[in-house]
Amino acid sequence: MMPRSPTQFPSIGIGAGSLANAKGETAFLETIRTAWTLGVRYFDTSSAYLGGDSERRLGRALQDFPRDELILSTKLGRYQNYIGSSLEPGQADNYHFDFSADAARKSVEQSLERLGVDYLNAVYIHDLDPRFAKDAYHDLFQQAVTEAYPALQRLKQEKVIGAIGAASMDWRACLKIAEAVDLDVVMPAGEYSLLRTQCSPLLDFCRRNDIAWIAAAPFNSGILATGPDPRSYYCMRPATPEVLEQTAQLQAICDRNSVPLAAAALQFPLRNPAVKSVVFGAKTSAEFLENHGLFQQHLPEAFWTEMETFVADTADWEGPQPEPST
Repeated sequence: MMPRSPTQFPSIGIGAGSLANAKGETAFLETIRTAWTLGVRYFDTSSAYLGGDSERRLGRALQDFPRDELILSTKLGRYQNYIGSSLEPGQADNYHFDFSADAARKSVEQSLERLGVDYLNAVYIHDLDPRFAKDAYHDLFQQAVTEAYPALQRLKQEKVIGAIGAASMDWRACLKIAEAVDLDVVMPAGEYSLLRTQCSPLLDFCRRNDIAWIAAAPFNSGILATGPDPRSYYCMRPATPEVLEQTAQLQAICDRNSVPLAAAALQFPLRNPAVKSVVFGAKTSAEFLENHGLFQQHLPEAFWTEMETFVADTADWEGPQPEPST
């Protein structure tokens, strides 16, 4: 096996979850190939997405491209009990957790097979937070740090994987794991954005310990792409009046500076030195092309001064974050 170098994450990546697969396999394959054509080399998925089918689709989409140019990451520990989209009605709780050493090794083996590769650049401990794990959280946390993590360490030593990370929709869950074990990367989805900046303890921890931050879900489930539309979603729930008001103020700053809100949302996370990559999903090639263009658009520093001042001054607009139920 060729020697593997440490994982370096590029500034842009594509997420291959249910959103990216929403228009079917053909649209998904076209989107991934369009991203490759435009120079995107980082592709993120999970053994949970579509019950493993996301990995299969991604493997097919990338099979003709040089493996040594790809950055591939996946996740383990939370698994769907069915094959299909997590957006399907009635499936919100149809999953299970397993952070045993055997399950971790088996999950990596299955991911390698589905993706058609012999090496993964990063593997994340997935959704280990109280919202998903509920009453089992403490036991699952202990299992993850005493079984799954050592198994991943061995796979890293064997050069089967490059980096070990934690991925969650709660930055505090990522911080707790990072304080317990040595991580290379975290992916707190939607937790550092124009609407959410209360995660400074994790940002500071990552800077101090040289942990890469991957900013997934920069649109916070859509509202930072659409603007303050009453039909918008925020963090996978319908936007409340308070969310709409805060977003309207962000939109007003953008309008005064002739800047698309979506462009600001895509570029904002990378202005923090802890953030190494922004990862977003796209349902079609056209949607990807639009977002890629917004990601590349030059935004003046005068705009950023106004926007970042507002974001800092209103960081607590949602009020104190309630501690997750444990």
